[in-house]
Amino acid sequence: MATKHAGAAALFVKNDERAHWHDQALWFVRVKRDRAAQSLPEWETLRETASAIKAHTMSRLGDYLEEFERNAQKLGAHVHWAKDAAEHNEIVLRILQSHGVKKVVKSKSMLTEECHLNPYLERHGMEVVDTDLGERIVQLLKQPPSHIVLPAIHIRKEEIGDLFHEHLHTEAGASDPKYLAEAARQHLREKFMQADAGITGVNFAIAETGGFVVCTNEGNADLGVSLPKLHIACMGIEKFLPKAEHLGVFLRLLARSATGQPVTTYSSHFHGPAPGGELHIVLVDNGRSAILGSDEFRRSLNCIRCGACMNTCPVYRRSGGHSYHATVPGPIGSILSPARDAKKYADLPQACSLCGSCTDVCPVKIDLHHQLLAWRGEIGRRGLLPMSKKLPMLGLAFLLKRPWLYSLAGRVGRWFMPLVPRFLLYNPLNAWGRQRELPKPPRHSFRELYARRNQKPR
Repeated sequence: MATKHAGAAALFVKNDERAHWHDQALWFVRVKRDRAAQSLPEWETLRETASAIKAHTMSRLGDYLEEFERNAQKLGAHVHWAKDAAEHNEIVLRILQSHGVKKVVKSKSMLTEECHLNPYLERHGMEVVDTDLGERIVQLLKQPPSHIVLPAIHIRKEEIGDLFHEHLHTEAGASDPKYLAEAARQHLREKFMQADAGITGVNFAIAETGGFVVCTNEGNADLGVSLPKLHIACMGIEKFLPKAEHLGVFLRLLARSATGQPVTTYSSHFHGPAPGGELHIVLVDNGRSAILGSDEFRRSLNCIRCGACMNTCPVYRRSGGHSYHATVPGPIGSILSPARDAKKYADLPQACSLCGSCTDVCPVKIDLHHQLLAWRGEIGRRGLLPMSKKLPMLGLAFLLKRPWLYSLAGRVGRWFMPLVPRFLLYNPLNAWGRQRELPKPPRHSFRELYARRNQKPR
């Protein structure tokens, strides 16, 4: 029986054209990232520095949380603490209801996606509009984002044209990106004007100052909190930096890793409420403290949500973000999700080829593929590995522990494989062979060739 990820991935790749287009679109972003990184001679120094800053911050996170709260309150902000998603949603709702809010505009926030804030507020009679263009597209489609930076990367412009024709009354069949973007701009401008409150995420919070930074390319966060008097900023407790001087390191890494830009178009700094307004900051744990207490997986909290690991991952590019059934997909999501609910997400650490490309591109040098391998072991120890994987692994372990048997199996395989009728290998019962071709077996093993080479006179 297929696992959840494998089954969803199989549905995604059935549309061969879409699968290849998705793969190429993300690889295009990966190439842009490489060019941007190579343009900075100090790129590796920046990565090392960012990794060290994050490691230090996590080692004293409790102190920095308290320092941030004190300094934010001095600036006039209200600071709230939420132990989980439910408490976060209750806090946000209470703030909105106390101000009589009916219409909310929200800039992209993976934390609020993680907490499923939108449907919660809608159940309480509020209109919530995501103002990032990609987020608005998937919201109109009633889908979750498929990527943390490019939420609508899985949707083609022709589909967006049909969607906008239905909801924004654009011309039928129109798919010109400039025309569609202008239609979205006019649609969202009306929502900004009508909003009673603005909700943003947080990219970085500075303990020393009590301020925070929101990075966007569309300016939607600035618009969303400029007109309403109420601004609610929602953030995970891992978003902190100790000092303002550290921010430059991460701003130089973030956009280059995410989209290949030198910097995001807007890096907006917030220090206390706007004149005549209110600022509420909600600090959310939701399982992060448990990860912080793990020596093996603590480094995953260093993530700055750039999406570079997704853009390079061969599994993610070929299976689509929705196949992960998680708020954060891809390699980093396959570490964070099992940490939150190992039983529900037990299959995700297996959705990895262990190629290490995610580790190579991570701007804060998280050892992603090592942590994914560690999670595989942890899933096995918790008894969550299905028999369809456990039995083959037991058989392989038996074989690899006995070099003589491994060598014999290789000799038999090299002799036998060319004689096997093709239909025995490539048939509906063999899922592995549906999209793969076995290579032609070599005539001699590596050991045999090595032994022959050593026998030759030098």
